[in-house]
Amino acid sequence: MNADLIAKYDGLRVPRYTSFPTAPHFGPQVQAGEYLAWLGGLPAGQELSLYFHVPFCKSMCWYCGCHTKIVARYDPIAEYLDLLMREIDLVADALPGTMPVRHVHFGGGTPTMIGAADFERLMAHVRSRFDLVPGCEIAVEIDPRTLTLEAPEALARAGVNRASLGVQDLDATVQAAINRVQPFEVTEAAVRALRRNGIDNINLDLMYGLPHQTPESCEESAERVMDLTPERLAVFGYAHVPWMKKHQRLIDESVLADARGRWKQFDAIAAVLADNGYHQIGLDHFALESDPITIAQRNGTLRRNFQGYTTDGADVLIGFGASSIGALPDGYVQNDPAMERYAEAVRAGRPPIVKGKRLSADDRLRRDLIERLMCDLSVDLDAVAARHGVASDLFEPDLEKLAPLAADGLARVDGHRITIPDEVRPLVRAVAAAFDPYLDTAAMRHSKAI
Repeated sequence: MNADLIAKYDGLRVPRYTSFPTAPHFGPQVQAGEYLAWLGGLPAGQELSLYFHVPFCKSMCWYCGCHTKIVARYDPIAEYLDLLMREIDLVADALPGTMPVRHVHFGGGTPTMIGAADFERLMAHVRSRFDLVPGCEIAVEIDPRTLTLEAPEALARAGVNRASLGVQDLDATVQAAINRVQPFEVTEAAVRALRRNGIDNINLDLMYGLPHQTPESCEESAERVMDLTPERLAVFGYAHVPWMKKHQRLIDESVLADARGRWKQFDAIAAVLADNGYHQIGLDHFALESDPITIAQRNGTLRRNFQGYTTDGADVLIGFGASSIGALPDGYVQNDPAMERYAEAVRAGRPPIVKGKRLSADDRLRRDLIERLMCDLSVDLDAVAARHGVASDLFEPDLEKLAPLAADGLARVDGHRITIPDEVRPLVRAVAAAFDPYLDTAAMRHSKAI
């Protein structure tokens, strides 16, 4: 992409579209009572996906955009574990029966802050209230710096079969600037320990746009992690939002790359991964040829949810823990992010829901459209309209909004088929935004499009 185009779209701020409508448009209209009704109204045998948020870390990474807190003692984690198990019971009791589950994901924070024995106990409770089907994917996000010696074996006993390890960057200067010192040997030891215990599906996270990063340093980090032969990698752009995450004010903005520099950093990483046999998946994921997520993209069955790109086809995602988000056919719900209020609600025997969003027919239509665009980098508006029983001329105003982006080369429009050229793939969110009637870039502050 040429420098003029990069400069033009540098200031554009758009959602990541891990949901639609996006979380800023959730409101207090949806509360615990409605959530319970939605759960109870699910058909018996409805397949579920479960997400558990563990909002604890040992230290704060200054780039972090997650909901987490720093703890020095185990007591708060033990108390939180009890709350999670109570919340599991609240949800399971509201469902029409014991429901099948094909995907379980632990995110954070640092889920492995939960002690080995306690994690096994938590998973045993999950199995007692849900039917984890054969082949169920159980994934855990891991900070290699805090992985204990006993953790990999306990994770394996609990059924974990996929691990996602944060690496971000291997340059010592960059690591110091983001308060995350993590030598390669620490990551390597964690990967080896997991694989020794049969956890062979390894995901690694890399980042670009961090302080002091250059295309050369990003290339070196990518080359080094190839020694670990991960099955998948996620390559995320640092979202500098210090007005939302105050700890990001500790990052020196003067050593952050501009849009052109970020683009070159991403390209440097992507080139290394392509040279090593990884296929780019959607916006920012990479996977080997044989990986299920590569196959899903090829087959047109790739999905996108709050954890990013996934093979998870469940229409119901149940979120557990403070700040977690759930997605149901009727709409979205979000748990209270404030630990004290979350705990108070769960102990009182009510779901800790503070906001949500009921889905209209138009929301479902546009969610389908945006998900296909984000996953396939192409969408047939006529096919989307047919699936939802509407006339495709509904999209004419959106196509008018898209026209200037298409003129700049961000999309090819052939009748009602829209395709994102591969060379501008990182700007797919800007194209998706043309179909987002909620988006008001003057009022909402999202991460940069590049």
